[in-house]
Amino acid sequence: MRRRHIFPAIAALAWLAGCGRRRGQAAILPASASVLALGDSLTAGYGAPDGADWPAQLARLTGWELHNEGVNGDTAEGALARLEPLLAAQRFDAVLVGIGGNDMLRGVPAQSTRTAIAELLRQAKAHTPHVALIATPAPDAMRAAVGVLADAPFYAELAREAQVQLLAGVYAGVLSDAALRSDRIHANAQGYARIAEEIAAQLREAGWR
Repeated sequence: MRRRHIFPAIAALAWLAGCGRRRGQAAILPASASVLALGDSLTAGYGAPDGADWPAQLARLTGWELHNEGVNGDTAEGALARLEPLLAAQRFDAVLVGIGGNDMLRGVPAQSTRTAIAELLRQAKAHTPHVALIATPAPDAMRAAVGVLADAPFYAELAREAQVQLLAGVYAGVLSDAALRSDRIHANAQGYARIAEEIAAQLREAGWR
C-alpha cells in the first residue's frame, strides 16, 4: 500500500519543481524589455556627454529599451508628480527609481521624502512587478573627503517595506572615487559606465537577467 503512494508523491514534487522553474523563467526580463529610469541629475547624466548617462549605457549592456526620465534638480515630490502620466502613456516592463539626493541636500523633511518615495514605489509596483530602488548616499562632508560615502539608511527600509529590489552602494561607490566624478556630486562618463555595470550586475543576481 505504501508503495502505491510513493509515485503520486514523486510526480507531485516534480510538478511543483517545474512550476518553480517556470516562475523563475517568467521573472527574467527579455532583451526587448521597456524599462523606465526615473530620477534626478544622476539619472539624466549630468556631467557627461550625450549618450554617456547610465540608462543609455545600461541599455547597451542589456539590450533593454531604457527610457531616461531623469530631471536635473528633481526631488522625490517632483518625480512623484511625473510618474503617473508616464505610466499612463506607456507600458513598462520594469521601473528603476533613483531619487532623493536633492531632498537631502536642500533639507527637505526626511518624512516627506520617505512618503513620496514610498508612493512612487507603490505606483510602480501596481504597474509592473519589476521595480528597483537605487540608494543615494547621505550628504556627509567628512565621508566625502575620505572617499567613503554610504547610502542613506532609509532606502533599505523603503525597499524592504515595499518589497522591491534595492540597488545598494551603486551611487555611493562611484561618488566616493574622485576619478569617476565630474564634480562633487555627479559622475563623469566613466562613473556612469560603472553605475550601469553595477546595476546590471545586481539585477542579474536578483534574477532579472
